[in-house]
Amino acid sequence: MKFSKKQRIVLNWWRPSSPHCSKEAIICDGAVRSGKTLCMGLSFFLWACSNFSGARFGVCGKTISSLRRNVLSELLPKLKAIGFSVTEKRTENLVRVSFGGKTNDFYIFGGRDESSSSLIQGITFAGVLLDEVALMPRSFVEQACARCSVSGSRLWFNCNPEGPHHWFYTEWILGAEKRNCLYLHFTMQDNPSLSSAIRDRYARLYSGVFFRRFVLGQWIAAEGRVYDFFDAASALPVPKGEFSMWYISCDYGTVNPASFGLWGLCEGVWYRVQEFYFDSKREMRQMTDAEYADALAKLAGTRPISAVIVDPSAASFIELLRRRGWNVKKAENDVISGIRRTSDLLKNGEIVICDTCTDCLREMEQYVWDPKAGKDTVKKEHDHAMDDMRYFVATVLAKKLEPIAACSVYRRI
Repeated sequence: MKFSKKQRIVLNWWRPSSPHCSKEAIICDGAVRSGKTLCMGLSFFLWACSNFSGARFGVCGKTISSLRRNVLSELLPKLKAIGFSVTEKRTENLVRVSFGGKTNDFYIFGGRDESSSSLIQGITFAGVLLDEVALMPRSFVEQACARCSVSGSRLWFNCNPEGPHHWFYTEWILGAEKRNCLYLHFTMQDNPSLSSAIRDRYARLYSGVFFRRFVLGQWIAAEGRVYDFFDAASALPVPKGEFSMWYISCDYGTVNPASFGLWGLCEGVWYRVQEFYFDSKREMRQMTDAEYADALAKLAGTRPISAVIVDPSAASFIELLRRRGWNVKKAENDVISGIRRTSDLLKNGEIVICDTCTDCLREMEQYVWDPKAGKDTVKKEHDHAMDDMRYFVATVLAKKLEPIAACSVYRRI
């Protein structure tokens, strides 16, 4: 396996011959696919099994499923290939690793929300690896660091950039020297396995704030239009081909506008072919749940609707639709993740907004980031069709992207 210069620094920083061996922590951040995750994982396990035996370590991701998929599924086979003995106990979220007569236990944790910090309390670690640390709540990260009380323990952090006011950037990256931490910034050029064609493809995939963060690796603020690459004037008519599947996505509103989008699958592309949009302030009246349900039925027509994806807070509307026989799914409502997923699919041409959806096209031009917010936040204006579109992508097309699973509790053995 070929490694770049920066990857070799990561692999060897803890060795006595390294000029960085006195550091107590390492941070690797930067672009996606820049080669930081694999070399961090390899280095972490090599360090642990070279310096400890019978010790416990933490391996943390946003969720256990994402950690298994993005880190362990690639890392563990490589450890076996270089002579490590690896035993995985999935029900206990434990990986037992042996090498050179030494055996250590690596416990897997998900740090998805504030409650996750309780999962890691009471454990003593000789070291912890936090993958995608910028996506974890501060309480979980600080609890994981506090668990490393064994003499010689070290901290390992890996992430893609977020906003410039993110707590991890301001306190750990900007304060790396004060914290006796080695900081390395990665670009795609630091990954020797990437061809120039693949680098170009990633450059085309992202735009706006996501391009600057994921491709350039910058900790920058979200500003301007959310979908700044989208040109409403180039919207296409509804295709004349046969549609094989149908969904309706709903952003429910009484005082605020309500937006329903009708989505059809044609030759591998999802088209938003029609919409219902009602602004009670503009119309100077409010609609009842029953009227909204009637409007949804009219939008569906005779089409076989696989499911209706609804704003999860619209409890009364969801109940009414179910009573009327609709298959209703509560929408996945992670805003920033949903925006990124939607942006990717729009750029790839996997979802298309047809010229019949005038209110959705209007909002695409008006949907903007809030520059006054201390974190990535969109202005709560012109966002109703944007929300129903995001619900559809995050809920129906999630399997094509990044599934989310709840983390499991720690069990002592």
